[in-house]
Amino acid sequence: MNYVGRMSGSSSSPAGREPAPRLLVLTPDFPPARGGIQVLLHRLVSGLAGFDTSVVTLSREGSAAFDAESGLSIRRVAADERLGAGRNIPLNLAAFDEARRFRPDLTLSAHIVTSPAAAAVRRALGVRTVQYFYAKEIGDKPRLAAFAARHADAGISISSYTSELLRTRAASPDLLRLIAPGVDLPEDVAAPAPERPTFLTVSRLADRYKGHDVLVRALVRVRERVPDVEWIVIGDGPLRGEIEQLARDHGVAGSIRFLGSVADEQRNAWLLRTNLLAMPSRLPEGRLAGEGFGIVYLEAGAYGKPVVAGNVAGALDAVIDGETGLLVDPRDHVAVGDAITRLLLDPGLAARFGAAGALRAREFAWPVMVERVESLLREQLAR
Repeated sequence: MNYVGRMSGSSSSPAGREPAPRLLVLTPDFPPARGGIQVLLHRLVSGLAGFDTSVVTLSREGSAAFDAESGLSIRRVAADERLGAGRNIPLNLAAFDEARRFRPDLTLSAHIVTSPAAAAVRRALGVRTVQYFYAKEIGDKPRLAAFAARHADAGISISSYTSELLRTRAASPDLLRLIAPGVDLPEDVAAPAPERPTFLTVSRLADRYKGHDVLVRALVRVRERVPDVEWIVIGDGPLRGEIEQLARDHGVAGSIRFLGSVADEQRNAWLLRTNLLAMPSRLPEGRLAGEGFGIVYLEAGAYGKPVVAGNVAGALDAVIDGETGLLVDPRDHVAVGDAITRLLLDPGLAARFGAAGALRAREFAWPVMVERVESLLREQLAR
């Protein structure tokens, strides 16, 4: 096990004031790695001004530069990526070692794979634990999810769907609080109209349940009524070649632009320019979970864009059907195509949905969600 790159934030307190409570955050997912959980934890740790926070996480390419600029206290654990899930072993060992040094008042286990370390800290040091739950990991690792729930004093679920998965598949903590991920609100959403009818999907091409295959088939139907439509695909991953071939097989490759993984600024520029966002996530075949919440739906709303989403899982919390977007059967390419076509051909409806989405996004602004998490953490400190 090799520990790398600890950057220390300030933990001093002004004279005459009590020192800030020490919070230990354990996670395999943290920037500069990309993803929804990574964004959630970065915004959370950066926003918890009332805590002296130490993060233990895995080392990634670019970690040193990110940590130096972040101003956060981060302990990185170097482990070969070829180990896969085996990287969680040195992560948990480092987390317990950091707990003995840092002496936290509270532990936030931000993924069930760090629950063994959190449980050991709880037992050895008498430190209460708050455990995050998302959705996919509950289906992938039900026994570990049950362990994490049993050994936590409180839990954070990101959606009603996640809460239900926990209640039916694992013994949930006595205190399970539903706190959705937050969203960054743009300062300016003024943008010229797109040059051609456009819809956008933002997701890694790594999980089939995201619905890219259904969107390819839906595009055939959309083009029947909107011949000059263009589908912009942001994200990359092992399924890209398969999706590109499927597009060629269906004769719609010329209407798709695969941009790969892009910087946040470029993604935001496309959110400004597009007519709508479509990501019809479904439940994985024969498996639990799928979309835990779908923060990209709220991000689209923040930019005043309507969405088309699946009527299952976490999207039920993120999208209000008939108000901020359309929820349809995510397995039905006809229903998906008709929903996209409807929004492209009815700009008044699209504008109303987008305006409602922008108002709703304010309810999920990061400062609001961070305050809710901090309230739960302080409740645990008081207990």
